[in-house]
Amino acid sequence: MRIRYKKWARPELEACKFYEDEPEKWKGKWKQHFKNPELPLMLELGCGKGNFISKLALENQNINYLAIDLVDAMLGLAKRNIENEYKEANLEPNNIIITRFDIERINLILEKMDEIERIYINFCNPWPRGKHRKKRLTHTKQLEKYKEFIKPNSEVYFKTDDNELFESSIIYFQESGFEILSKTYDLHNEPIFEKNIETEHEKMFSEQGIKIKALIAKFK
Repeated sequence: MRIRYKKWARPELEACKFYEDEPEKWKGKWKQHFKNPELPLMLELGCGKGNFISKLALENQNINYLAIDLVDAMLGLAKRNIENEYKEANLEPNNIIITRFDIERINLILEKMDEIERIYINFCNPWPRGKHRKKRLTHTKQLEKYKEFIKPNSEVYFKTDDNELFESSIIYFQESGFEILSKTYDLHNEPIFEKNIETEHEKMFSEQGIKIKALIAKFK
């Protein structure tokens, strides 16, 4: 998703207590970055404007969350959305950190010691052209990288509107040794999550009559 440059984003991020500008320094010790390091740590790849992660983290104060995106403007909006959600609840965002990084190089900032217990991937770029498919966040190439820092029996929660990406992703997960615990081609009528937090893209696609595909894959 393209977004216009926002000149306020970088200064606001640099002043934000829950934004990390040098994620490489925390490789292997992300849990120590949180107020409550004993809590389990979960990850969102491509957090966008933060509508999903802000609600998820607020509702689960017993879990720490790391959210990654590559675009300052997106992260600036995510920062504001997180602040607004927590302000309404009279809470401080102590269980969430956002950071800017290229997910294709994610192993430069995460490793086994970080013990990621779940990954969320919501409406990532489908990269439909053949030569670009290795850029997909669910591609076998990427899944092999995630396996280097997620705990055994950890799960990946994946949602998309794109039929071809979904079908291909099922194959990618299986090729990488993940077990598909559940899947659906119509998430809103066949729920597979305990609670589904609707993302901005999800709402938009649903209103267009596009069914939301989703799966839960487990790392054995």
